[in-house]
Amino acid sequence: MRAALIALAALAARAAAAASAAAPLARPFAAPEMAGNPPAAGLGGLTEVTLALGVVLAAIFALAWLVRRLRIVAGREGPLAVLAEVRLGPKERAVLVKVGAAQLLVGVGQGQLNTLHVLAEPVEVAGRGAREVPERPSFRALLLKSLGKS
Repeated sequence: MRAALIALAALAARAAAAASAAAPLARPFAAPEMAGNPPAAGLGGLTEVTLALGVVLAAIFALAWLVRRLRIVAGREGPLAVLAEVRLGPKERAVLVKVGAAQLLVGVGQGQLNTLHVLAEPVEVAGRGAREVPERPSFRALLLKSLGKS
């Protein structure tokens, strides 16, 4: 393997030497005509850079809006979890929250949070209008699955 690499490097060096000997340079490496006269920066280049920046910023804002809209956040582990929610209006919704072993029905409005009902028995979440929040796997489980070690 090592001998093959050395032979390949020697072959490449010979080919480069033959190419440089066959075609002599017509002009020096640093072109003197370009050194004294730099190209003028036109309005087209500035427009192209501005449009590219606008596209990147629009993509960032669109992604942030999508994450906020879909409520894609880190896994919710611990004693507090949102089980389901139903939109009641543009800025109002009813949310079923699990706190420890208890479940609360909470009304969320603009700048307000009101406890609507404390459930005596936990209910199974399977509503037609409710949005179920799926249980997210941990980072460790995802990593082991991607490595094929599950």
